[in-house]
Amino acid sequence: MATGRTHRPATRSRGIPEATVARLPLYLRALTALSERSVPTVSSEELAAAAGVNSAKLRKDFSYLGSYGTRGVGYDVEYLVYQISRELGLTQDWPVVIVGIGNLGAALANYGGFASRGFRVAALIDADPAMAGKQVAGISVQHSDGLEKIISDNGVSIGVITTPPGVAQQVCDRLVAAGVTSILNFAPTVLTVPDGVDVRKVDLSIELQILAFHEQRKAGEEAAANESAAAAHAGRAASTDQGPDGDVPAVMPA
Repeated sequence: MATGRTHRPATRSRGIPEATVARLPLYLRALTALSERSVPTVSSEELAAAAGVNSAKLRKDFSYLGSYGTRGVGYDVEYLVYQISRELGLTQDWPVVIVGIGNLGAALANYGGFASRGFRVAALIDADPAMAGKQVAGISVQHSDGLEKIISDNGVSIGVITTPPGVAQQVCDRLVAAGVTSILNFAPTVLTVPDGVDVRKVDLSIELQILAFHEQRKAGEEAAANESAAAAHAGRAASTDQGPDGDVPAVMPA
């Protein structure tokens, strides 16, 4: 069976493209589903379809990992799960803090997928004194006055911001100053960070606007197709009303 157990240096040293890195979680999700069904091997075509990419792109992506599969057999599912998890840094525990425990922050805290993917919600932080001590997902919310100590005590390097946009930059600055080097930003604003700090932005309103664009385009294409079909039908109807010489035939007497 294919294992692709060709060990190479860490991701940064061999320069895996960002586009490939962005697809690795898609492959991992598909592979995890196969693993849960005890599927031992998978072809590039099957895995690509499950991940929503084309098979040529998948094979190119896996070549950066040193995995090439075996012709007629495919890829070893369990080893690929391990290999991609290792590349993504998911073989270790990552403590995460969530700042801003409103509806969205609370929903993220209750998300059960973090733990199974290598992330542990180490602390929930909010600026509202009334929130301090409240239990969310079995974790006591702590006041933002202690943010720096919380970061230090838990060895946190990943922060999640779910605050209102007006305070997101201030929260970001405090997280960075406390030692956080990766931030997942749900606030609808652009954050400014120093070199060496990675920010991933999740803006639900932008995603919905993009979907609205596609819906509008599809509606326009459908309307154009209907107009074209109506015009063609009208043309056919006009041609059948004409005589052999193209003239409208006269009404014959009874």
